[in-house]
Amino acid sequence: MQNVIKRNNVKVMGQGEQTILFAHGFGCDQKMWQYIASTFAMNYRVVLFDYVGSGNSDITAYESEKYSTLHGYAQDVLDIIEELNLQHVLFIGHSISSMIGMYAAIQQPQYFDKLIMIGPSPCYLNDPDGYVGGFEKEDIKEILDLMEMNFTGWASFMAPFASSQPDDATLTRQLKSDFVSTNPRVAREFAEVTFFSDCRSKLSFLKVPTLIIQCSNDSIVPIEVGEYLQKHIQNSTLLIMNAKGHYPHISQPLETIEIINDYLN
Repeated sequence: MQNVIKRNNVKVMGQGEQTILFAHGFGCDQKMWQYIASTFAMNYRVVLFDYVGSGNSDITAYESEKYSTLHGYAQDVLDIIEELNLQHVLFIGHSISSMIGMYAAIQQPQYFDKLIMIGPSPCYLNDPDGYVGGFEKEDIKEILDLMEMNFTGWASFMAPFASSQPDDATLTRQLKSDFVSTNPRVAREFAEVTFFSDCRSKLSFLKVPTLIIQCSNDSIVPIEVGEYLQKHIQNSTLLIMNAKGHYPHISQPLETIEIINDYLN
């Protein structure tokens, strides 16, 4: 098997007995955790990584077929856990990584103690049956077309929209920089699998205790999505933050740390 540590640019810090595995969302990399990871490293062993095609991962390991579903990404999470021989993992996933972590925990529940989902969504598309996902199919197609035609233009549009905080120039700048640094082909394919995945039928299979953290005003994931998740994941808790936007671990790291610590303790 190819070296998992190199493939996913795995970094380990901290001395704790128990391990927190942080998984970044679409268009980002492990730098997304920089404002909270060191705090948790005081009491836990912290594992950070980049999905293949993101950050400093090994881009040569990227296969369109493997990563055309979330299961390909979930397999990478399990590979990292097995390579490091981890047990009792506390998995913290942002955005689509929440669902990737869910798939990994359904497949191999014995590895996981708790899942913490930040801004999760099992389905980003509105459904005629009344489910509110936040986007129409046409919206997503426009975003994907823009990525194909003008990748930098897409990043410039997406960063302030995703941050939901037009006054926070630093956050917007950081997001744009992360978006632009991703390989355009990989980013578009990851966007497609992110926005067109529908994980709703799998929620009832998750048995690992789960915390759902939702921001009070998230342009990507409406509050209704958090409520839907809590209703359909057994042994789950929903917590609405004061923080706005889709990236509370960057915009409001102290509130994010406090909420996670309260849940873990």
